[in-house]
Amino acid sequence: MSNKHDLVGFFDSGVGGLSVLRQVRADLPHESLLYVADSGHAPYGNKSVELIIQRSFAITEFLLEQRAKAVVVACNTATAAAITRLRARFAIPIIGIEPAIKPAVAMTRSGVVGILATGNTVRSVKFAHLLDQHGHQARVLVQPCPGLADCVEQGELNGSRPRALLERYLQPLLSVGVDTLVLGCTHYPFLIPLIRQLAGIEVAILDPSPAIARQLRRRLESEGLLATGDRIGSECYFTSGAPELTARVMGQLLGQSVTLESLPERFRSVEIFSPASLATVA
Repeated sequence: MSNKHDLVGFFDSGVGGLSVLRQVRADLPHESLLYVADSGHAPYGNKSVELIIQRSFAITEFLLEQRAKAVVVACNTATAAAITRLRARFAIPIIGIEPAIKPAVAMTRSGVVGILATGNTVRSVKFAHLLDQHGHQARVLVQPCPGLADCVEQGELNGSRPRALLERYLQPLLSVGVDTLVLGCTHYPFLIPLIRQLAGIEVAILDPSPAIARQLRRRLESEGLLATGDRIGSECYFTSGAPELTARVMGQLLGQSVTLESLPERFRSVEIFSPASLATVA
């Protein structure tokens, strides 16, 4: 790495945040990107808030050591649990992600919106605040989707297991006239082809990745940090889990081979930050 802060860091509980990274790569081709899949602690959707905060702090510290100039929390669950504390502790731009409830409410024709999300996301205070802000102009139905992110983690994008789960989760939404689906987990955009098969082409599907890429550009421009020139930025990938399996799935999702490094041991532990230290930024 160079001696200046010159890359954008991303992290997620696993491979789902690659849906955001690929959008950033398409929109900001000159940025160098570093992605951390916290597969050793995945999924976040059924973990305690305290563990998610600890992992978010540890990985952000690692990204700063790697000279990150900005961090994208490419995970709805981690954003809901930790984004406020991360911004209080770290001075660089930190971009979070949240379900696109406001645009969904604005575009629905039937007046019924469905949200597919993980359990921890829909139970979070941040999510409740979003619903309170934007959910009164339409009927908003929230559908937790246990097991769906796990399918993506294992590269199952169109098999019997994700199909059965999506049929179960979509049926109650479609039966009451949902015409707009909000993807409340960064893993779910990789399932859009299957969702379209099951929901029909008349149902709009909102992927938040383009909005995140636009917000990242705005923040980098406002801080004078946007990469320019003719050089295409580099990409590198780390994981806290088993590199072989994760690299295979990453390559499948990105359509290219991926060289994956192991996260250093001290950043794989959940004890890098104690509960007392976390409380200082509550």
